[in-house]
Amino acid sequence: MIIAQITDTHIRIPGKLAYRRVDTAKYLAAAVGHVNGLDPQPDIVVMTGDLVDFAMPAEYEHFAALLAPLKAPVFLLPGNHDDRAPMRQGFPAHTYLPRAGRLNYTIEDRPVRLVALDTLIPREGGGEVSAEGLAWLDRTLAATTDKPTVVAMHHPPFRTGISFMDGHGLRDADKFAAVIARHPQVERIVAGHLHRSIQCRVGGTVATTCPSPAHQIVLDLRPDAPLGFAMEPPGYQ
Repeated sequence: MIIAQITDTHIRIPGKLAYRRVDTAKYLAAAVGHVNGLDPQPDIVVMTGDLVDFAMPAEYEHFAALLAPLKAPVFLLPGNHDDRAPMRQGFPAHTYLPRAGRLNYTIEDRPVRLVALDTLIPREGGGEVSAEGLAWLDRTLAATTDKPTVVAMHHPPFRTGISFMDGHGLRDADKFAAVIARHPQVERIVAGHLHRSIQCRVGGTVATTCPSPAHQIVLDLRPDAPLGFAMEPPGYQ
């Protein structure tokens, strides 16, 4: 099974630039075109949050239009720039999204099981799984132990060395790792938020972050480094 991940697209309303300098719509359109050109095609595409920039309905409408040419089935997750209510309203055909509460869900009908975990804290940059979410994750993973599983989320469950982003990371990462460690069928954890590729072992498996199809966060590992963006080569994984 081939899974493509796109993350941190930060779509604005038509004509607006993210951070007044990045035409994120152009980059998402290019990423969709690139994925459509893959042979073989991915079985699914997972979008791991920060789909839009200010969680406005018009931004989700623009995002949906840019995503529409994608050939492969797509599954969405929120990031800290998203809002659950307008995201649900913007994608009524995405019936896998729960109609209330956190946007946790599973996709069961493929060779690899997808477990999607909502880490959004409204109006905050950091994320959390929450006690309820950890219980849901543990229960959900325990329900199917004989199928390889990918856990998808927005906030990475490990420290990256980029101080600003670690200050807005996942609050309960240790508790999350303890749950993962109980379920060896988890083959991979895929996350976003970092706008670049970083790998780390978490709970006995491999966790990765994904680059953005637009702007990347500068890899500055000094403890007091400010947050910076760079127009490095765009990417997905």
